[in-house]
Amino acid sequence: MTETQTITVPHLGGSTIGYRTSGPLDPALPTLVLVNSFTTSVELFRPQFADEELTATANLLALEPYGHGRTRATWEQFTYWDSAIADLQVLDALGVREAFVLGTSQGGWVAARMAVLAPGTVRGIVPLGTSMDSESRRSRDLGCWDGVGFCTPAVDALAGSVGEDWVIPDELVDAVLAEGLGEDVPPAEREFWHAVHRENYAGDAGRRRLRLSTINLRDRDGLHGRLDGVRCPVLWMHGTADPVYSVENAEDEISLFVNSPHAELRVVDGGRHFLSASHPEEVDRATVGFIRRWAQQ
Repeated sequence: MTETQTITVPHLGGSTIGYRTSGPLDPALPTLVLVNSFTTSVELFRPQFADEELTATANLLALEPYGHGRTRATWEQFTYWDSAIADLQVLDALGVREAFVLGTSQGGWVAARMAVLAPGTVRGIVPLGTSMDSESRRSRDLGCWDGVGFCTPAVDALAGSVGEDWVIPDELVDAVLAEGLGEDVPPAEREFWHAVHRENYAGDAGRRRLRLSTINLRDRDGLHGRLDGVRCPVLWMHGTADPVYSVENAEDEISLFVNSPHAELRVVDGGRHFLSASHPEEVDRATVGFIRRWAQQ
């Protein structure tokens, strides 16, 4: 596994995208793009980078969305569509002609957008613990969280300028960890994520990135009308202990991939919202099988 690096792409007036690879990109192997969840970074995929079978099956390329990690843009405003476009430009810059895309939570929205935008590039997507809807009444009626209620207090609290000694409040990090990994996060893992968040969200620039990332989560557009544009295989994995988006919602939405040659929902018993982190063995074994099945077709 390499250290986190940055690469320049032209989107949003010129951007630097934070990324990490499992090593030099081997042209003999397929590439698996990994897109992290809300306020996390490439470090979310530490278990995947440590998995010898997965790294022997595919080049791993973790990409940080706008507002996350080391990714920066010249223009201040961005959406999930912008992250999808920038990620496709990273593939082009690195000489990767085709890739599979795995995305956790918001990463699943980016993966689906990449597939819609570039069906000739994206060979398959693996959405984890996600939803293809906006934060809608329909979503809540199917047992999903109240994303508007979760995000709005943070959006309001982050509206004013702060000094350069400001860092993200611990209580906000703990709220994200509770939704993503549950209440029983081990102390060392909790402190690790506190440190990562403090580094990534510091000063007034960090406040602005965090606020816009939260606005994007709350106010994003749904994809229901666009999912017929996904023409690659889909392996959606969803945990039964996910408090954010429900299995019932996933069961309903997997049927919307009407033009995919294969659209499967795999339910993981006890899986949390940040499924790639809570149940890496299940996710990694399924992803290896998915890539091996579809890489040559």
